[in-house]
Amino acid sequence: MKKVVVTGIGALTPIGKNINEYLQGLQNGTSGANIITQFDASNFKTQFACEVKDFQPENHMDRREARRIDRFSQFAMATASEAIEDSGLDAILDTLDKDRIGVIWGSGIGGLKSLEQEIEEFATGSGIPRYNPFMIPKMISDIAAGHISIKYGFRGVNYATVSACASSSHALINAFDYIRLGRNDIVVAGGSEAAVTRAGIGGFNAMKALSTRNDDFATASRPFDLDRDGFVLGEGGGALILESLESAQKRGAKIYAEIVGGGATADAHHITAPHPEGLGARNVMKIALEDAQMNPSDIDYVNVHGTSTPLGDIAEVKAIQQVFGDHAYNLNISSTKSMTGHLLGAAGAIEAIACILAINHNFVPPTINHFTDDPNLDDKLNLTFNSAQSREIKAALSNTFGFGGHNSSVIFKKWEG
Repeated sequence: MKKVVVTGIGALTPIGKNINEYLQGLQNGTSGANIITQFDASNFKTQFACEVKDFQPENHMDRREARRIDRFSQFAMATASEAIEDSGLDAILDTLDKDRIGVIWGSGIGGLKSLEQEIEEFATGSGIPRYNPFMIPKMISDIAAGHISIKYGFRGVNYATVSACASSSHALINAFDYIRLGRNDIVVAGGSEAAVTRAGIGGFNAMKALSTRNDDFATASRPFDLDRDGFVLGEGGGALILESLESAQKRGAKIYAEIVGGGATADAHHITAPHPEGLGARNVMKIALEDAQMNPSDIDYVNVHGTSTPLGDIAEVKAIQQVFGDHAYNLNISSTKSMTGHLLGAAGAIEAIACILAINHNFVPPTINHFTDDPNLDDKLNLTFNSAQSREIKAALSNTFGFGGHNSSVIFKKWEG
């Protein structure tokens, strides 16, 4: 099978609106949480989120086009554009075989804001069903992949992955498979989410999934801390250009990392709660390692799902200790959701990029907002609390898990060709 490498990256996150800003945010341990600005949340149990600050879609696309697509698709277009430019593909588009370039994009929810807006306008209006003709194309989860392919003329594989918070990790794994099997040469893969809306906050509040630490929102996302009380909702997107090594070398592309393995499993346990012993999480990491033909001792860093929920954090750590054994004490482990919040379907993409940046810049992003040790967690593990740590990282594993029991793991390795 063909080797697959990463030749371009793009990010739009609550701690940075491009790759350089995102890198700085990760290195500095920046909190992206703040009071919600997109609507009046004063009557909600949770009044804060990790929003993308000062996003201007007109900086990334035509104003008319921006009005016709949902915020999650705007994020997709912005990050895909950055990644394509970063890869150098934009300068040679006319020379490429676009039948062999695809797009696989993940979103757990899609155009929630557009759907919410149309329903609200109908409910408060005359009752006559006068919906916007762009309502359906704005809300469906697959449309972001369609917009990217239309803009660039990519006619290869094109679809969306929808598996809640594992969505964009599954997009990366599927893109990896398409390329290593020789079906496409290049795939734009990633995910985006824009669920900081009344329905998003209200719905997750009803499930008691969100932190309600309104008096201290900047530290509300605190994975592994004894006093964690739920996740902080985030928004944004991330894009990776995955390319066959043959294609990348032929055009002299820079290579950030090699993607070497991926795994997907189910908990088969509960619609929202993880398996208490981390069964699905354990299995998915084992499968990813087997796929990469690597031993647990080959991994230096694990970017955990780590959402800051009481059950999820413990189950994932149990799984890591089962998979890595004594080597678990040699790992750096961290949750970048402590900084970005939880981007739902986009989480896998931006966390994969965090792993790639860690490999390229020899540092481990921190788990910020740690105040009190949880006695249920092994205090000998290096959970990279509060400050980034310098370390050479030759291989990193990224976990993302979703409601419904969906689990995914992706492994990236330093390129030493």
